[in-house]
Amino acid sequence: MMKAKLNFRMFGAYAGIVMFVLFAGTVNAAAQQRKSIKLPGMEAFPFSDGVVTGNTLYVAGQEGTVEGKLKPGGIAAETEAALDNIGKVLKQAGFEWKDVVSVTVYLADIKEFGDMNKVYRGVVPDPKPARATVQVAGLVNNARIEISAIAVKEK
Repeated sequence: MMKAKLNFRMFGAYAGIVMFVLFAGTVNAAAQQRKSIKLPGMEAFPFSDGVVTGNTLYVAGQEGTVEGKLKPGGIAAETEAALDNIGKVLKQAGFEWKDVVSVTVYLADIKEFGDMNKVYRGVVPDPKPARATVQVAGLVNNARIEISAIAVKEK
């Protein structure tokens, strides 16, 4: 009989520990809710310009637009505008360029890599984030470039 009581008490202790762990996990999950970032003028589109979860910001692909229209002047002008749009998302989310850890560049024509890279080099601060650059078959609005990013704030 004594052994049965001991096992029941141990079970109660284990159950208490399990409940604590589950509760702590729920609190942690609630603390990491997602926050949507929308730039002015983008409210009608069915996506967020950025999403913050925890200490990480995911920036959606930004084209080289100014007030909803592609910036004229070719790849250099579009690159500058796309990077400026990323800067706006970063700022609205409370992040900075120094927090950016990864960038993906989508080019309509890989032959424009050099001109894009010149602008990118001048805008993105050191240390530069990791980056992938790819050519795609096409971009929305007939854009020459689209850039997405991931930023992480150090705690």
